[in-house]
Amino acid sequence: MTNEVMTIRQMCDAYDVTPRTLRFYEAKELLFPIREGQRRLFTSRDRARLKLILRGKRFGFALEQIRQLLELYSEEDAGQRQLIGTLSAYKTRKTELEHQVEDLQQVLAELDEQMAWMQNTLDNTRIREEAE
Repeated sequence: MTNEVMTIRQMCDAYDVTPRTLRFYEAKELLFPIREGQRRLFTSRDRARLKLILRGKRFGFALEQIRQLLELYSEEDAGQRQLIGTLSAYKTRKTELEHQVEDLQQVLAELDEQMAWMQNTLDNTRIREEAE
């Protein structure tokens, strides 16, 4: 299906998205399907863009960031500028996520400490009550 167009239903099935999602991305000018009356036909370019959109969303990018990365694409440079921009954005995002992981690890450690203290307090209270 490399050069074939796909209907909205085929796109939904192939990429596990809803028609509403595809129409939303079209309204946000992230996808540009061919319009035949009410029908939308998605090209291989639309499919490639949708893959990048979905990946960007999974990585936590805002739609505006994704749009900016998509707009970097140029056939003249075989997509090199887009690759450079995307690589830079991915590195930045990875660093952000690593910091979030560190923060979460600290929060989890604090939760463990607090839960252990509470459990110990409860256990000691029960022991005293049983001894009386």
